[in-house]
Parts: sequence; structure tokens; C-alpha cells
Amino acid sequence: MATSKPSRLYVVSSSDGTSAPFLRGILTRSLQKSGLNFEESYAIASIVRDRLAKQDRIDRADLRHLTAEVLQEEGLEQMVESYLTSRQEVSAIRVITSDGSEGPFSKSQLADSLEICALPREELHDIAARIEQDLIDEGISEVATEELTTRVMTALKTLPHGSAAEDYERWVRFSHSGKPMVILIGGTTGSGKSSVSAEIAHRLDIVRTQSTDMLREIMRLLVPERLIPTLHTSSFEASSKLPMGGDTASSEEMIQGYLTQSSQVAVGIEGVLNRTANENVSLIIEGVHLHPQLMAQIAQRFDFVVVPVVLAVLKEKRLKKRLQGRGHMIQSRRSERYIQNIDRIWDLQSFLLDEADDHDVSIIPNNDEESTVRSILQTVSNELRRRYRTEDAELEG
Repeated sequence: MATSKPSRLYVVSSSDGTSAPFLRGILTRSLQKSGLNFEESYAIASIVRDRLAKQDRIDRADLRHLTAEVLQEEGLEQMVESYLTSRQEVSAIRVITSDGSEGPFSKSQLADSLEICALPREELHDIAARIEQDLIDEGISEVATEELTTRVMTALKTLPHGSAAEDYERWVRFSHSGKPMVILIGGTTGSGKSSVSAEIAHRLDIVRTQSTDMLREIMRLLVPERLIPTLHTSSFEASSKLPMGGDTASSEEMIQGYLTQSSQVAVGIEGVLNRTANENVSLIIEGVHLHPQLMAQIAQRFDFVVVPVVLAVLKEKRLKKRLQGRGHMIQSRRSERYIQNIDRIWDLQSFLLDEADDHDVSIIPNNDEESTVRSILQTVSNELRRRYRTEDAELEG
């Protein structure tokens, strides 16, 4: 007789007896705050979840110790202490916002707000810790957000990175402007768009992300294949659905099929952007359909702060290895199809990079996720620098 597994795992606090459902996303975010990147954090949280599959309750302290054990087993011993000491902060210092509301001071939240400076995470946490210690030494129990911003600016100006304070000042200025930011992340299959987008969203506290693949899936449900056949296949195989198309399409024909499908998916992208314009909420859109010419059109049409980038894997062997690695996360048959079409995928990436050069879109090699994320954050800072320099010149004029 089969035994039924618990329907839900709950995490219990021994101090007050309260409980809450275990959520892999919460554990992932907690691990990220201790210094791991998104992929590492998500993998560790998944292992922990699997270990607890047959349980229905676990003490909060036991969950932390189990997570620390998994970190050690996975070769991340150096992160154990950081994770175990990154408990929920209970601060006696209160932060007062401009509208009069208040909340506890948090080093982690303050460090997160400094991500736009594109500095190493340990350096950001050091700055937050120094500011907290200064407040304690001065006997300050309440601090206004404006005063906190001033202290951050003072701390950043002492760093050898000359532009960090200016980058942060522009970010604060943008945050108070009420305007949305739209970050567009393009790149071919296997370039790492999804994981990088999730990490950027976390670091910049952008709550909305959209995949063009998801938009395409929705459009497929609404539009039959007989009406728009190019929508119902992979971007690098869409040429086979064109008139006179076939399985042995040339590189030029493959690109034409890709552009045809991209123009169809662009209808859904426009809908997402229209909603962003109406609601003034920042957004990250990622996907292969975001080719540089489309990015340039979006930047011209919408009054957002638009930051377009294209991710690239510049060695064909590395791209093939990444596509093979995707077999652990998606169906193996689909992964095999990617490997069989590696030449088409490589040609598509070459087209995207050439178009990026033509439209002055930043190309960011994705060899290491942390370096890639910091490069995108620096690109965001550069766009804010360009925009505010232009606006200030117009005001002076």
C-alpha cells in the first residue's frame, strides 16, 4: 500500500511556536543575502527541499543547520558562516521615511540598495555595517532616509572607485522621479538570459520580469498554427515554416525566419510595455526575440529609462557545453535538438552581435554570472549618467 507524502512542509519557530510554509524562493533569497549567486542559491534550496520531501514540520534552527550541511557537501564551506550569521536583523535603530512611516534599520536592505554601484558584494556589506556602527556609536535610535542617504554618499566618496558616489546619487534621483526603468536582455539560446535576469531583478528590487518565450507560448494558445505557422516553432527553425522554406535553410533564410517570428512576438512585447507605461512599474524583459533593432525602436517609442544589452557566449565550445548542461533542467530530447542545431544557434548569435554593433547596444560576454551582473549594473549606471546629463543640459539651456 502506497504511503501518501505530506501535503505541505511547515517551518516552526521554537521561540514563539509560530509556523509558516517552507518556500524554496524564501530560502533562495536568504542564501543570496549571504553572498551566493542566484544559480547556487536556487540549487542549494532545491536540495534542501528534496531532503525534506517526507517531512511535514521542521524547526527553524534545524532548517538552518540542514542548509549549512548542504552548503558544505556542495563545496561551499566558505559560505557557511556567512549564512548562519545572516539571521533576520532585529535593530534598535528605526528608519523614518519621507511620508512619516518607519521600520527597522537593516544592513542587508541597505547593502541591496547599493547594488547599482556595481561594487563587490562584500564591500557593500562592509559599508552598511560601518554606517550601522556609526549610528550606534553616536547613540542614534532614529534616522531619516535623507540622513541615511547622506551617510551613504559620504562613505562612498571615501572609496577609490571614483564614480560610486555619483552612480548612487543618480540612482536615488531616478528612484524619486516616479519613472519606470525597462531593462531589455537579449541573446541566443544558452546565453544565460533567464538566470541573469532573475539576479538583476533581485539586486535592483524590480518585481516584474517577462520572458518573450512565455509570451510566445501564450500567443500559440490563442493563434492556431495554420494561421501563423512561424510562431509554432523554435526561433532558429522558423524559416522552415516560411513559403519555400525547408529543413536545410541557409543562414540568411534562417535569420529571415527568426525576424518573422520576432515581429510576431513583438505584438505581445508591446502589450507588456503599454501596461508598464500605464502603471509606472519597472520591468525586465528577456528573450531571444529582443534583437537590437527592436530594442532601439522601444527606446525611441517609450519614455522610459531603457537599458538594452545582449548577452553572448563568445566561444562555440563553451556555448555547446552550456546547451548540454541545460539537459539537466529541461527535457533531454529538447536539449539534444539544441545540440543538433548548434550551427544555426551560433549563426543567430553572430547576427545579433552584428546588429548590436550597428545600433550601439552593449554586448556583454557571459563567462561568469557575477561579472556579467556587475557589467549590466554598470550599463544601467551609464544610461542614467547619459540621461541626466542630457536633461541637465536642456534645463541649463
